[in-house]
Amino acid sequence: MKIAVTYDNGNVFQHFGRTEEFKIYNVEGGRVVDSEVMSSNGVGHEALAWLLKEADIDALICGGMGQGAQDALAEAGIEVCAGAEGNADEAVAAFIAGELVNTGVNCDHHDHEHGHDHHHDHDHGCGDAGCDPSGCAGCPGCGGGDFEPMYMFEGTNVGKRVKVHYRGTFDDGSQFDASYDRNQPLEFICGTGQMIKGFDRAVAEMKVGDVIDVHLEPEDAYGMPNPNMVITVKRATVQGLDGIEAGDKVMLADELGRPFDALVTEMDEENITFDCNHEMAGKALNFSIEMLEIN
Repeated sequence: MKIAVTYDNGNVFQHFGRTEEFKIYNVEGGRVVDSEVMSSNGVGHEALAWLLKEADIDALICGGMGQGAQDALAEAGIEVCAGAEGNADEAVAAFIAGELVNTGVNCDHHDHEHGHDHHHDHDHGCGDAGCDPSGCAGCPGCGGGDFEPMYMFEGTNVGKRVKVHYRGTFDDGSQFDASYDRNQPLEFICGTGQMIKGFDRAVAEMKVGDVIDVHLEPEDAYGMPNPNMVITVKRATVQGLDGIEAGDKVMLADELGRPFDALVTEMDEENITFDCNHEMAGKALNFSIEMLEIN
């Protein structure tokens, strides 16, 4: 069997939806025969179940998990053991021995459904640019409910709601997004994983009125393209392909009917290939960020 563990520096990462890596273990005869680390590519809650399914994962070990993620994994036929912590290798050994206890759904961590935007890691379904705590009872990342927040790193602004303007450009100077152009500042809670990692860390020590320029390599933005997120299916299994050509962007849905963007890379009379990586995967990004408010 193949076991995946949400992974961070040797330990079980404590939030399924925000994990940047999985450690994959191949188990034969009741023992681990080999393992490797696989990037989640920043795809977020919606596509992680699909990513693991495409990697032929039989079981997942993780820390915190919400009901939506558990339902998606069950639909994908993946056994879940939530509530694990500590060393990842030891957790797998305990799982194989039948000694690891599954706590089931445990809303200790932020687990809303999300969609991507250029600057966000997650654009919340329960708010606009940021997540409104009044609509997120029990969501520690947003400050609601009775749980203690889990922060991704330390900083003066971590745990605070910040409002910023930004302009995003590629290394060739071309602009891909700007809140200035929409006259709509971006609000989010610093350090809770609502943003791509590099953007989030960049504002952690800013003061109101500060303007900074940051350069993010792909590892601190949307990660590198994941070959497991390029899939080929029979055309007959996909509806609404009239007029679609290679190079077009389309909207697909996962097993629970939740939409996500994909790029058509190849198609012939029988098959069609979709690249489901984030469109910014593999790209270095530059941001000019202006701090407007800190609350």
